[in-house]
Amino acid sequence: MTAVMGRARRRVRVLGALAVAASWSVVFVGAAQPAAADTQSKQWYLSAMQAEEMWKVTTGEGIKVAVIDSGVNSAMPSLQGQVLKGVDATGAPGDETDDYSGHGTTMAEMIAGTGKGGGLKGLAPGAKIIPLRIALGEFEEEKPSITTQDTANAIRAAADSDAQIINMSFGSFYSSPQQREAIKYAEGKGKLLFAAVGNEGHKENKRGYPAAYPEVVGVASADRKGKVSFYSQHAGTVDVASPGSDVSVWCDNSFQSYCDGDGGTSAATAIASASAALVWSLHPDWTANQVLNVLFDTASRDWKKGETSKYLGHGLIRPSMNVLKGKGDPGDPDVSPLTKERTTGPAASSKPDASTSASPQPAKNGPEGDKPVAAEETKSSGDDSQLGLILGVAAVVVVLGGVAYAVVRRRKAA
Repeated sequence: MTAVMGRARRRVRVLGALAVAASWSVVFVGAAQPAAADTQSKQWYLSAMQAEEMWKVTTGEGIKVAVIDSGVNSAMPSLQGQVLKGVDATGAPGDETDDYSGHGTTMAEMIAGTGKGGGLKGLAPGAKIIPLRIALGEFEEEKPSITTQDTANAIRAAADSDAQIINMSFGSFYSSPQQREAIKYAEGKGKLLFAAVGNEGHKENKRGYPAAYPEVVGVASADRKGKVSFYSQHAGTVDVASPGSDVSVWCDNSFQSYCDGDGGTSAATAIASASAALVWSLHPDWTANQVLNVLFDTASRDWKKGETSKYLGHGLIRPSMNVLKGKGDPGDPDVSPLTKERTTGPAASSKPDASTSASPQPAKNGPEGDKPVAAEETKSSGDDSQLGLILGVAAVVVVLGGVAYAVVRRRKAA
């Protein structure tokens, strides 16, 4: 998997199509963008997904999303008042609000950013973020003393927190018993887990964890035309696709500017988590299973319902179909649409015990007035011969601006 999500210096272009799903709920036609900051004008997926219309109904209020990543800089204008207390699982200097790469902050903004100060607007700006810092990529290589179990510890902390949704925009080719058990523990606590499938679909294309765990929603990256991104991994782990191409991200941990490029499956995962937050906010009595059932049911595709694409899973995620049109069958509240098995999570999983919290540490630099607290399994996919949209996977990739993807030996941001 890639070391860091795509940046300007890793800009890529695809010549030739891969797989295509029907379309986003609204076809992006290059209409005039809001006269906000230039970065916001590049958030093409907000228009394509009918964000402005959905925000008139819900903004994701009442929903908390645990972001397990490089940390979340709560001092950014777009995130002030949005970040609750969290956990630093690295044991390294600093805490969960010390983002060592900018990756986690970008994910948090894509989920719940307010857009203040010209920052990114989140798809669910009414949601709140619980940051959990783990070691990823170069940071892990530079800090060999950091425990290799920090991811499992972070997942368990997220499971014990107020978060209903757990966002994991990272991955590794390796599984561990501790991580596997942490995932099962989180599912049993009624959490909805999303993870990036990875950005090496044009290279090794191996299964990536935690996306490959049966209890986790594996998220692929797609572009504004609904085509799967050429780099998006497709090793039997894809459950749904979300916007990831041509998405701006923080360039680095200096937080001086955003870089153009591909947010990749990392960004796609954050947008999928935000989509779930919108639906769950509108139906607070639903379980994680019901929210996911609706997202799968309303995904855009042109193949038979119930079948899945190797590249796009159930299709392109479209929360507007439920938020604006009331479509989608929530199904059995106690049966997972991923495993088809009965889960042990609480029925009212969107209403956690208020006494639970991620850690006693307050969010750094938060405005005082806001008072923010707070293996080998593979997923089944349909026979690709049944998918009329997957018509060959030949693509010519032109890499602009030097290195396209840096390879890191262990876990990386997807």
